[in-house]
Amino acid sequence: AIAGSLPETDYRFFLVCCPFLPPGRKGQKMKKEESSRRIYDKGTGEWFSVSEDDYAAYDHWRTNLRKREQRHGNCYCPRDKWWLCDGMCDDCEFRCAGDAISLDTPEGEDDLGLGDQLVAFGPRMEDVIADRDLIEKLFQLLREMDPDADKIIEMWQENWRISDRQVAERLGRAQKTFSRQVRKYRDACRKYIYE
Repeated sequence: AIAGSLPETDYRFFLVCCPFLPPGRKGQKMKKEESSRRIYDKGTGEWFSVSEDDYAAYDHWRTNLRKREQRHGNCYCPRDKWWLCDGMCDDCEFRCAGDAISLDTPEGEDDLGLGDQLVAFGPRMEDVIADRDLIEKLFQLLREMDPDADKIIEMWQENWRISDRQVAERLGRAQKTFSRQVRKYRDACRKYIYE
């Protein structure tokens, strides 16, 4: 469509910079006074005249692409339709799956696909569950040792960097007394953490 609106001299520049228009058909009859080749544009259904050099470069590019896709089983374009090849393989009517492997294709004896075997980033689910259980045990231990445990836990959830001094002030306790109690909690919790 774009190439049809360009004069022939601009079309040559367009072909060299954007080589995705299809090549000319070799069996097509041409006038004897024309010394150029023609390329078929599938989008507009028109033929465009180009020089021999431009045609040779374009034909070389699209033939290499087609052969590479055929080796991988992605293209089944028959020989009599090669003139339709424009290098736009994703939209081509002759495209097929080829050697591309689906993530759902079962592999091995356990019938797991590649999608089932991909490594997930982040912590494993077993570790998350174990950490959650450990935190519940530690909170339960704190509740057994301190009547204000729920207030302390709530302060930690609001700001996990809160100091013992600030917690003691909010609870209305002396800082030294609260520090001794926290040291007891930490000693008791170490048994659970390092088991």
